[in-house]
Amino acid sequence: MKLQALKIVILLFCFGLFPSCNSVKSIAENEHLLTKNTVIINGHKNNTETIDNLLFQKPNRKLLNYPLRLHIYNLARPNIDSIIHSTINKNPKRKERLEKLLSEKQLDKYIDSRKGFNNWLKTTGEAPVIVDESKTEKTLKNLRDYHFNNGWFDAKATYTIDRKENKRAEVNYNVITGAAYVIDSISKQIKSPIIDSLYTTIKNKSFIKIGEQYKTNNFEIERNRISNTLRNSGVYHFNQDYITVEIDTIGTNKKVNVNVQIQDRAIRTPDSIRREPFKIYKIKDVNIYSNTNFSSLNETITDSIYYKGYNLYSIGKMQFNPEALTDAVFVSPRNIFKDIDRTRTYRYISELRTFKYPDIKYIENDDETLTANIYLTPLKKFNLGFSADVSRSDIQSIGFSLNPSLLIRNIFRGAETFEISAIGAIGASIDRNNPNSNFFDINEIGLNLKLTIPRIFSPFNTDKIIPNYMSPTTRISLASTSQTNIGLDKQTFIGAFNYSWLPSAKVTNRLDFFSVQYVRNLNIGNYFKVYGTSYSSLNDISKTLNYNNGNDLNYPDETDDFISDVLNENTSLTPDDENYITVSAINERKERLTENNLIFSSSYTYNKNTQENLFDENYSIFNYKIELAGNLLANTSKLLGLKKDENDRYQIFDVAFSQYVKTEIDYIKHWNLGKKNILAIRSFFGIAIPYGNSNSIPFAKSFFAGGANDNRAWSPYSLGPGSSVTTNEFNEANLKLLFSAEHRFNLFGNLNGALFVDAGNIWNVLDNTETGPATLDTFNDLKDIAMGSGFGLRYDFSFFVFRFDVGFKTYDPSYQGNNRWFNDYNFTNAVYNIGINYPF
Repeated sequence: MKLQALKIVILLFCFGLFPSCNSVKSIAENEHLLTKNTVIINGHKNNTETIDNLLFQKPNRKLLNYPLRLHIYNLARPNIDSIIHSTINKNPKRKERLEKLLSEKQLDKYIDSRKGFNNWLKTTGEAPVIVDESKTEKTLKNLRDYHFNNGWFDAKATYTIDRKENKRAEVNYNVITGAAYVIDSISKQIKSPIIDSLYTTIKNKSFIKIGEQYKTNNFEIERNRISNTLRNSGVYHFNQDYITVEIDTIGTNKKVNVNVQIQDRAIRTPDSIRREPFKIYKIKDVNIYSNTNFSSLNETITDSIYYKGYNLYSIGKMQFNPEALTDAVFVSPRNIFKDIDRTRTYRYISELRTFKYPDIKYIENDDETLTANIYLTPLKKFNLGFSADVSRSDIQSIGFSLNPSLLIRNIFRGAETFEISAIGAIGASIDRNNPNSNFFDINEIGLNLKLTIPRIFSPFNTDKIIPNYMSPTTRISLASTSQTNIGLDKQTFIGAFNYSWLPSAKVTNRLDFFSVQYVRNLNIGNYFKVYGTSYSSLNDISKTLNYNNGNDLNYPDETDDFISDVLNENTSLTPDDENYITVSAINERKERLTENNLIFSSSYTYNKNTQENLFDENYSIFNYKIELAGNLLANTSKLLGLKKDENDRYQIFDVAFSQYVKTEIDYIKHWNLGKKNILAIRSFFGIAIPYGNSNSIPFAKSFFAGGANDNRAWSPYSLGPGSSVTTNEFNEANLKLLFSAEHRFNLFGNLNGALFVDAGNIWNVLDNTETGPATLDTFNDLKDIAMGSGFGLRYDFSFFVFRFDVGFKTYDPSYQGNNRWFNDYNFTNAVYNIGINYPF
């Protein structure tokens, strides 16, 4: 740590010297530092990322137009070896002592250790880019090839190097493309009648189109498309090497005549190669070996089952239900060969988490059929996991948790997985009421059970609606936790039954058939300790009225008595007084946050993600969710004729259940602007409307604003609702709007920067909150949308991104005057956020 700190101090000191540094100090007399590339295409400068990627040699990277890493590199001593040896040789006695004390190898390591900081400067910095004409020639070839492959067959490219007297140089490339060649005609030459017939039915979807500019890439895509289509149409022996495309441009006046040629199948023998027409192959038999591995290759099959045309084999007694195995295999007997069936089988079996990656082999029969052999290697039935954490938070000074888990595979012989996980935690609270209590006065225990079934578990047949290739899954989960001395202390029970399926690689559907959540607060008397600002407001009003002889209110007894007296008008306050309204609001919030919750809901979620891979930066994500709660319990209560409580609400197990409808729409879009510049936007709308048995939304289902993944100029739960001036620890409401935009750019290496703007807020709407600054009554209240802006740094560790953002309150609706802009736009009032990965 001391060495790292020293390096940072030296670097900071050197920053002051950089303006006077000579960036060409390490450049030899006959060399030149490359400072600029200029590409001129048909008389116009082109600096697009596509062209920039063709350049084989680029200038040193810059930070804010300054070659920082080059200057760091130049701080290193180029002759460090001679300097170290000269220092040692200056003192003969010291040299003699080192040679006696150390071996030759140890002496070399000692000398290397003296180079440490010098080597660090070299690796942290960036060596100067010296103009190399051989690399310039490679760039010229790249430019010619690029234009040729995009239809400019007559393109000419040249370059000049402008060498300056100060050892710097600029390279200028000039490209004259000429007119582009266009596809004029497409003909075919196909020998196999079956291939010719299939090609006729698919050629209308060709990527090669008459009238469009020639592009080599389109021909490669088309060859791949034809090959995939034919291999999914029964042509087992086909591959894209059989496809060739000839182009003719002689005497065509910038036109391209295309001839698609597909050869017959080549059959190689030891002495020769003969060609035969391609044929359609069908699957004759499908053999599934349920428990094969390298050690059992020579063991004898002892159990077999014939099920729906499939042959199932096992060494020892069959451990899987036949349906579980056949549902995972898409290669079907008596159907034509389709390469996609093999791909889907690989994916589905891998998702089961029951087998290792499967091995699928086809054997060709004499009657133009195939036998498919599928070899499965089961994973171990039991898998034990264990993790431990040490943590610190605003609630506890130190905490320890243990998380054991057990995974049981194939528990009901249908490739199901059953997971049992538990949590046990203890901790020491930061602020304890009783100084005589135990040091570890916080504890939490919990148990979570989850059963995953690799199919739609239903009394009805859903295969036609959700076929197996959509990877349908049913999950049944039960969880219970108990927390002591954490906030209000809670006992929680959660049960869920849901389905999920993937109609395509980009779309995911999830149906929560039902979800039950029961929350019981155990320590309601601790409310005003957890929500200290509410207590402070209540206590100040009490002192103003000289209630309790001007002394602080004790909680819960004196605080509850004071609230009761105020609301029953046993004090001098009247319902029109501002302090009366404040006490009423505190009481309403207290009752809502301390009441027990019973939520019985169903929901549907649709997600579409167009991202092709982790490196794709041109994509969008659309997520929609709708949730309905309490309808079944409300209808059941009516049918059973249950009586309502004093608040006109039905109760189940002495708890008034929640009834509401909630919907969320989330849209994210990324644009790749080139040269590691990304523009990303996000929009979010959410609303939860209580009705029937509820006049407000449970805290767990409400919305909040602020935080590292929200409006970053406000900390979590601190923004809103609306323009209200609140000091509550947790501000929430039942309507939310959020709009964010972020420009991401590369600084150097793996360090990226970002500029962002976030806008949004939360409001109360259609609930029991009275009209005021916290509610959205008309469109005019949208003027209370808060805006934050700022900048951030992101460091890419490959497997995750570390993020640091600084948010400034740009437009703050809590200022009731006319001026809401830039009141707290400074570092003192900024919010600093640390996060993992990008916010959206």
